[in-house]
Amino acid sequence: MRDFALAPPAVSPLTGGLADHIFEAADQDPTLPMLARRDPVTGAWQEVTAVEVRDQVSDLAKGLVSAGVSPGHRVALMARTRYEWTVLCHALWAVGAEVVPIHPTSSREQVAHILRDSGCVGVAVEDEQSVMTVGSVCASLPRLRHVWQLDAGALQDLVERGASIPLTTVDSLRRIVLPDSTAVVAYTSGTGGRPLGCALSHRGLASNCDTLLAGWRHTVVPPGGQGSVLAFLPFSHVYGLMVQNLCIRGGLLLGHQPDPSAEPLAEALRSFRPTYVCAVPSFFEKLYKRFLRTAQESGRGPLFERAARTAREFALATERQRLGRGAGPGLELRVQHALYERTVYRQMRAELGGRVMRGTSGGSPLGRDLALFFEGIGLYVNDGYGLTESSGGITAQPPGREKSGTVGRPLPGVEVRVAEDGEILVSGPTVFQGYVGQEAATRAVLHGGWLATGDLGRLDTEGYLSITGRKKDVIVTSAGNSVAPAPLEQRLRMHPLIHEAVVVGDDRPCVGALITLDPEFLAFWRGGLGLQGDAPMREDREEIALRDEIARAVAAVNSTVSRAESIRVFRILPHTFDHVHELLTPSLKVRRDAVVQHYAADIDAMYEARTRSTPTFPQAEILAWDDADDVFR
Repeated sequence: MRDFALAPPAVSPLTGGLADHIFEAADQDPTLPMLARRDPVTGAWQEVTAVEVRDQVSDLAKGLVSAGVSPGHRVALMARTRYEWTVLCHALWAVGAEVVPIHPTSSREQVAHILRDSGCVGVAVEDEQSVMTVGSVCASLPRLRHVWQLDAGALQDLVERGASIPLTTVDSLRRIVLPDSTAVVAYTSGTGGRPLGCALSHRGLASNCDTLLAGWRHTVVPPGGQGSVLAFLPFSHVYGLMVQNLCIRGGLLLGHQPDPSAEPLAEALRSFRPTYVCAVPSFFEKLYKRFLRTAQESGRGPLFERAARTAREFALATERQRLGRGAGPGLELRVQHALYERTVYRQMRAELGGRVMRGTSGGSPLGRDLALFFEGIGLYVNDGYGLTESSGGITAQPPGREKSGTVGRPLPGVEVRVAEDGEILVSGPTVFQGYVGQEAATRAVLHGGWLATGDLGRLDTEGYLSITGRKKDVIVTSAGNSVAPAPLEQRLRMHPLIHEAVVVGDDRPCVGALITLDPEFLAFWRGGLGLQGDAPMREDREEIALRDEIARAVAAVNSTVSRAESIRVFRILPHTFDHVHELLTPSLKVRRDAVVQHYAADIDAMYEARTRSTPTFPQAEILAWDDADDVFR
């Protein structure tokens, strides 16, 4: 094994709970804008100062006390990323309660399991539909005493109910919260079996945030100004919680965007104008495809392709220079880059509000080509790594020594090892306290202070970590070939038409893939074909053209791997994956086991079709890589 660890920076040790910073900030800089919320009528962003946030948290905390919420009680928050989530979360922490996040699209069975397993005494939901979901399982939840509906004014009712409670009561409760007290019970999204509740302490959640702020805060804050982040990731996931805590503890203006779908999010980014973007790889993949589609629709597709190629070349030369491996971009490349900066790159950054300095991608690895593209257009995306059991961050890119294609180096104070079988092991102050009520499961992942992450990776000679996949996701074909699906899936998703890809092949003769198409780009692509003829004939020709286009995408991916790893059969599915069938996690990662189970019949049909026919492709480059099959629903 090899391990790497950096010396921890000088950060003040946590002496209380996470809610304390709200009160400390109000005392130190009462007029500092802390949160921003949208006017329900005009849609304009309104800043809320530190002292105003503190007063709202205090008033709500008094209401919780009046409702009987006590230290150690667990209360679930089942809502989208919205202003009330942050205020209620800190009010719960202020009275010593533990927050149990639940994704708002969770099924009835998931909600019942989490509320029962955690023993929640209350749950805050958004709307009537969520009230009905909780109500349908209340009979099996003897500890549940409160259901608060945010859209029905429940928080204001709590404030009024707690008006007679003295503020000193909240102060007394807040001061007895210890750093090692449990702050959050976060249920892992999991791909198989029921999710487990990870107990995360106040210290653990604060530690990686304070470490990041000590070493990376300057990358978020513009000179002479205040940094700002628009939160649109779900707070039901540890990554979203980490974004919230980074902003509160770092004095960054925090805005909330409940609807993460394309158009509402794009409008919110343009109007809020953040200085930093925290997202998952799919966000950056979709943003790239949006740039490409917009350029093609305006007849500037070739210009975009040249600008994108220049951006990658410029970023690659810059990376070599900062790592001491080259002289940097040459004169001709600098001139080309400067030209595209004026004509292309600046317009792209304007889609994010025009003030974004950098970004972070988490949840799963970001492709190297995509990372180089964004760096080249003036938006470096820090690809980091973390998981629920580590309270979030484990690694980050060291400022001035960033290396695209990796997830950076271990955060100061965190140790990372790679075991002989490739599994990543982690040790440090952010490692979780254990799975609630699941001692055997806890022992299975904690060994002598080391957390077995279940992820596979490798450390290079400079301590940079690369993620190669999940240990349990490795595919073993019937011929005994082991294949890591993540790199193949990542490359497939870079094609504009491909939305998601799930590589399969366990106990099968070869590797296969289930592919979904991007609805927006598919519509644009169909319009660009310009096919003539009656509807049936046109549809048949479109299907053939689409089949050939996806086959080319598969061929391009296969050219980067060995024959044993190549995708020999694929199937295009009629719909994208969604939360309705529980095929996606709250952080938008595909639940691989759920997809394989849901599409079992399609997978069987895909392999059966391969044994019945051997298709031919008109393109020589497709024939070059092997006899891959393509199968449609």
